[in-house]
Amino acid sequence: MKNVAVLFSGAKDSTFAIYKAINMGMNVKYLLTLIPKRDDSYMFHHPNIEWTKMQAEALGIEYIVKETEAEKEKELDDLKSLIESVKDDIKGVVSGALESRYQRVRIDKICRDLGLESISPHWGRSMRDYLEEIMNLGFEIIITAVAAEGLDEKWLGRKLDSETLKELEKLCEKHGIHKGGEGGEYESLVIDGPIFKKKMVIKKSRIEWDGVRGTYIIEDAELVDKN
Repeated sequence: MKNVAVLFSGAKDSTFAIYKAINMGMNVKYLLTLIPKRDDSYMFHHPNIEWTKMQAEALGIEYIVKETEAEKEKELDDLKSLIESVKDDIKGVVSGALESRYQRVRIDKICRDLGLESISPHWGRSMRDYLEEIMNLGFEIIITAVAAEGLDEKWLGRKLDSETLKELEKLCEKHGIHKGGEGGEYESLVIDGPIFKKKMVIKKSRIEWDGVRGTYIIEDAELVDKN
């Protein structure tokens, strides 16, 4: 069983990548999180990123975090430095990349430079099959940011379920929205799932909406035992 690190944002794709890595027979030794100091990073998830520490505790996996100024391309040096800090303990790096060649190519290059395998278990999948599998497995996902035509403030804090998927598909046909949010149309956060030892419960939140885009901001949360 080879040790791997997962690039972890707390959103659906990186969280599901943990599940996939485990089911592929890998030992997820580390969760690696980069916290961007700006909200327009080309590489890294931003909304509610500070809650990855609690999610890692719920998952029971060692968590390593680093801040980045999130300047285009320069932020890759921070990613490489973070991966390099654990490279002697792992054989590969797992990412939740879906279809973004921008991210995939850069992660692959960093891994090659460090002599590590780059693993993207979601790459090339049908988006509908992918999202249905996540929901059928019992992952509880909420939408934490929206930035696309057709997605308004009512979507913020909403659970990603079968009804949500139907609406996303309609918006995809009408406005060209990517069902998986790969173009930044929406962001997500996972609060429970089959690999979680505890569930994250949101106690206080607020919504910021500027008329075009918005964010569901978690202000307080706790972990609770699962029945």
